[in-house]
Amino acid sequence: MSERSPKRGFAARPADPESWIKASEPPPDRNGNGAAFTARLTIDITPELRGRIKIVAFQRGVTVADMLRALLARQFPPTEGDPS
Repeated sequence: MSERSPKRGFAARPADPESWIKASEPPPDRNGNGAAFTARLTIDITPELRGRIKIVAFQRGVTVADMLRALLARQFPPTEGDPS
């Protein structure tokens, strides 16, 4: 009987998980609205609230991240003297 090749080349993951995660994201738009996202924000919310946020984002046709970025930008507009 023939043996299977030990090498499986169908879906090789990169050694660096961060680059693998970021590779699937489209490049950020360069219009000055956070052209290079440099930090993650983690918040604790209830599963029910998370579900409501995801449903609203889906209904609006946007990602949760994009919707929350816009919300935070509206609530915390840049002030004079802030670095862009």
